[in-house]
Amino acid sequence: MARSDYLFTSESVSEGHPDKVADRISDEIVDLFYREGAKAGIDPYQIRVAAETLVTTNRVVIAGEVRGPALSHAQIEQVAREAIKDIGYEQDGFHWKNAEVEILLHAQSADIAQGVDAAGNKDEGAGDQGIMFGYATNETEALMPAPIYYSHKILEVLAKARKSKDGEAAKLGPDAKSQVTVKYVGGKPVGVTQIVLSTQHVDETLTSEDVRRIVEPYIVATLPKGWITDATVWHVNPTGKFVIGGPDGDTGLTGRKIIVDTYGGAAPHGGGAFSGKDPTKVDRSAAYAARYLAKNVVAAGLADRVTIQLSYAIGVAEPLSIYVDAHGTAKVDEAKLEEVLFKIVRLSPRGIREHLQLNKPIYARTSAYGHFGRQPDAEGGFSWEKTDLVEKLKAHFA
Repeated sequence: MARSDYLFTSESVSEGHPDKVADRISDEIVDLFYREGAKAGIDPYQIRVAAETLVTTNRVVIAGEVRGPALSHAQIEQVAREAIKDIGYEQDGFHWKNAEVEILLHAQSADIAQGVDAAGNKDEGAGDQGIMFGYATNETEALMPAPIYYSHKILEVLAKARKSKDGEAAKLGPDAKSQVTVKYVGGKPVGVTQIVLSTQHVDETLTSEDVRRIVEPYIVATLPKGWITDATVWHVNPTGKFVIGGPDGDTGLTGRKIIVDTYGGAAPHGGGAFSGKDPTKVDRSAAYAARYLAKNVVAAGLADRVTIQLSYAIGVAEPLSIYVDAHGTAKVDEAKLEEVLFKIVRLSPRGIREHLQLNKPIYARTSAYGHFGRQPDAEGGFSWEKTDLVEKLKAHFA
């Protein structure tokens, strides 16, 4: 039997964390290919991007495989610099204007292309083998686990305050990490026992106590009322001064924060990262589809929480398997639910792209504060967070 009383911890990192700077640049390149491809009249189903980024002291290296519009190095360099500027890096050791940008993108392998591309009666195949997971739980309004949801929210709120020059928050820098330990009673989150916040600051005179005084009101306002008590333990900049940050303090790479990107450890994760990949890569698109299905199952009241696994083989269109685990909370038969989910959404790479409308420049916005638990937007971003399958699911189990 699952435990009902326990502590669970998740962490998040800000958009200025070195790995997230790398993720942002990689996703900006995906968006650039879709924007420029549309201008050139290129079929978006023919675009392929797998862009990896490394960032370190005043240096950005972009490598990977692409297919689509003929983009100049200047265009790619420009979106990288604009991303760094938007995040807020104007430090001696990492500056949007002064960093050296090296671009090592090349054409996609013809061997991979022949397996993935649609041809004749052959549908578009998966861009790689792998397993992908989706998860949802009714413990928050976003149907996300509370520890990761609030870890993200803390950093998102602080970034907004920093960028808007909101009082003393303007003294904070782009690089930050948060961690929240949530207390569960009867399987439900009821409070926070520990809060960890490490944030870069541009004012070298600030002490850890000064930083806590700045950030505490934002954190208190972000967490549910009553969750912070006199017993809550705070760790704000526990190492002391944090002035040198971002890629100048630590090298960043695309795809190193996959647990931050998903469910904070509350659910399994497949082997692949998301950022820098076009949606033929099922590491990304099928993980989005699995979350979409899981969220709709919980939103329909068919389970209190659910994990869904999909599996694929490179070059093969249809998933090899679908698995549903409602962790003892299912209101319907899980095997039947697997059959229904497979029927109501086509889970091939093309089927997912069409259903969720993924052939758009919507990816840079996913690179920080989680790919899940976000609000769908007017441009098509976070379409996998919609709950438009609820009535269909209810009808199948009426």
